[in-house]
Amino acid sequence: MTTLLFFFFVFLYTVTTLTFPPLTASGATSSCRTFCGNIPINYPFGIDEGCGSPQFKGMLNCSTDLFFITPSGGYKVQRIDYQKNKMVVFDPAMSTCSILQPHHDFKLSDIQNAVVRPSYDTVFALLNCSTNSPVFNRYRNLCFNASGHSCDELYSSCTSFRIFNTTSPSGNSTVHTTPYCCFTSYDTVRVMSMNILDCSHYTTVIDGGNMRDATTTPLDWSYGIELSYSVPEIGCDRCRKSGGICGFDAETEIFLCQCPASNNNPIASNNNPTRECGGGMTDRGGCNSTNNNYTTLLLAMLMSFLYVIL
Repeated sequence: MTTLLFFFFVFLYTVTTLTFPPLTASGATSSCRTFCGNIPINYPFGIDEGCGSPQFKGMLNCSTDLFFITPSGGYKVQRIDYQKNKMVVFDPAMSTCSILQPHHDFKLSDIQNAVVRPSYDTVFALLNCSTNSPVFNRYRNLCFNASGHSCDELYSSCTSFRIFNTTSPSGNSTVHTTPYCCFTSYDTVRVMSMNILDCSHYTTVIDGGNMRDATTTPLDWSYGIELSYSVPEIGCDRCRKSGGICGFDAETEIFLCQCPASNNNPIASNNNPTRECGGGMTDRGGCNSTNNNYTTLLLAMLMSFLYVIL
């Protein structure tokens, strides 16, 4: 009888170890990278499946560098300020004061427009525009001076934009003329493409720092797009304070608190469908509720076996 019980427990342990590993949510990763290069990756962002907030799913891509992915292309992330909920990105294909590149539109998806969009400090400079452009006719009120600067300064200071200047003889002298230009906001380029605006190029400037100094020139300005994002309130702070990483089930998009493995099993990790890790973890890295189910099942099997042999 003793030998029979010994082999039964050995069999039972083997079966439960192989058959009932700690559960993880469908499609959720067991770990979330917290850096891409030197840029920290915190909630609501994520670069691995099931990490961060589902509203920001697929927005960041980490290869050699971190890129913000939109319908119009990938924009290199320069920095993320998690205190101010700001992210600064730069378009490698955008014209700047030093280089002129073919124009293209800046587009965001509908969900991006709702949760992460250019801040009011991001100024879009429309360059080499036609006099028939809607921003110089019916919608001329969409153009403004930024911190006292005029976009005409771009034509005089930037080598890449001087090509748009034209000269024409006027009597015994030469007249230098510059094409129309317009400082405007993101809302303008959101509803009107560059073709509709009838402008050949654009650049973006962050209206802060050097630009707010009236004595600066375009050579001193910061070029890029500052995005302002909103953070979903789903209890992530509680998860982080308990040592977890905020994530979600990739299929259902239900919030998960991804908890670290225990000391007894440093390889295992757990996706906890509660709001925190503390108290919800066992020495196998799974949820208490899950392991309780296993325990109940094992006890039932043991009682059935004892009933048969006794």
